[in-house]
Amino acid sequence: MSLPGTHSIVKPTLQTPFYIDFNWWSQSEHNWKVILTSYLSPEHQQALAEMGQDETFDVIDPKSAEVRQVEALQYLLMTHYANRAEFITESSSLVESIFRLLLANGNRPMTPEYMAGKLGRSPQLILQILAGKQIYRGLRPYVPHS
Repeated sequence: MSLPGTHSIVKPTLQTPFYIDFNWWSQSEHNWKVILTSYLSPEHQQALAEMGQDETFDVIDPKSAEVRQVEALQYLLMTHYANRAEFITESSSLVESIFRLLLANGNRPMTPEYMAGKLGRSPQLILQILAGKQIYRGLRPYVPHS
């Protein structure tokens, strides 16, 4: 079995969960914090700068009741932006919509079928994008630790 963030030798299916692999971001030239910060309003960008990006918040998973910590930036996106109609729009690219959907849901792994229901897009098209050779925005299959 592969560790999260590594490629699996199993070809992903419509039931394969995907997530944002933030390790991918640290290994690429992209800085995920810069991109995520660009989603915030100027007021929230200022508040984040004043509070410090290393501050964390406890988040409770509504299904499992698991408590985990997320960075302030992700917390702001999840609590203040995720439920806004303009956070994920029909005019957004599919990759951007998937990325934002995962952010909005605390980066809990989701299958292409589930994403399709949330985004109103074809599950086969979502799978084709996510299972291709190109990795977009760190979107990878999730393989739990063994």
